Amino acid sequence: MLIGGFQKTSLLDYPEKISAIVFTQGCNFRCPYCHNPELLKADGNTPNVSVSSVLDFLKTRRGKLDGVVITGGEPCLHVDLPEFIKEIKKLGFLVKLDTNGSYPGMLERLTEENLLDYIAMDIKAPLNRYKYISGIDIDINKIKMSIKHIMNCGTHYEFRTTVLKRLLSIEDFEKIGNEIHGAKRYYLQKFVPSKVLDENLLTYTQNYSDEEFGQISEKLCLHVNFVRVR
Repeated sequence: MLIGGFQKTSLLDYPEKISAIVFTQGCNFRCPYCHNPELLKADGNTPNVSVSSVLDFLKTRRGKLDGVVITGGEPCLHVDLPEFIKEIKKLGFLVKLDTNGSYPGMLERLTEENLLDYIAMDIKAPLNRYKYISGIDIDINKIKMSIKHIMNCGTHYEFRTTVLKRLLSIEDFEKIGNEIHGAKRYYLQKFVPSKVLDENLLTYTQNYSDEEFGQISEKLCLHVNFVRVR
């Protein structure tokens, strides 16, 4: 495991839970709005946090923290992720995984071994535009497999999409609604201008109005049980 960062307390990242956050190093996507660009490369040159130091801290927080969020980067590219989660679970913590859904095999293993309590999968775009947003020539079948598995595995979950008007049209959200039809929860996350991979985005930050977000949500509610804007 390459851990690029560790946040000891969060009230926001695990729904209704107090959590710590582990940021894994390395990601196979190159999304232009990525707000953790320093975590993209897993070349060993970035100062990292040891697994032992994370586990030692968690041992001191039993009864004070509810869970641990594992985010990135993309956690599922780490082959030793299951072993790391097992150590966290031994300490009695819930585990939430943030993923881009490009490693369905790892997702299946984690859920089959009952290692996850909550999954948050980023839906980058409608499937026909994934390459445009993810920045790579992604195998769309892997994204489809992850969506299907998450919706049927029995683990609590949410889907979510970062929204910037320049990148995604209202029609794109209608397509996404069809592709996650029957999902329980879907969040639209407003793009926040800050640290990003593609700094050109910082000059094109106009987003949808509250009224337009409402219209998008109404369309999505035809497909998803719960839709909210963050």
